[in-house]
Amino acid sequence: MSERLRLCKLDEVPEDGTNGFLVESGRGRFGAMVIRRAGKVFVYVNSCPHVGAPLDIRAGQFLNVERSHIICSTHGALFRIDDGYCVSGPCAGAHLIPLSHDLDGGDIFVTIPERNA
Repeated sequence: MSERLRLCKLDEVPEDGTNGFLVESGRGRFGAMVIRRAGKVFVYVNSCPHVGAPLDIRAGQFLNVERSHIICSTHGALFRIDDGYCVSGPCAGAHLIPLSHDLDGGDIFVTIPERNA
């Protein structure tokens, strides 16, 4: 069965900005990143598909200088914000792992799927 968890308040992520959070579920713990852009929210696992390292340049900061892409602090790989697709770097063609999420009463919730789902 899937697990729905409160990740954060929407206000904890600035508009056109990012923040990172630790997810603690019955299936383990991992980092998550939230990006708000143009009124939309994007949530991904904070792990580079190339080596599994966290992506943040500094705690909670995931965007390149131009703020046009998510950037990996380890190798400089660039990922599209809207779908997590890697457009350049050692993992070009790979994707970040998206987290299913919803907004409820000003909070962001994520749904952690079953391990074998």
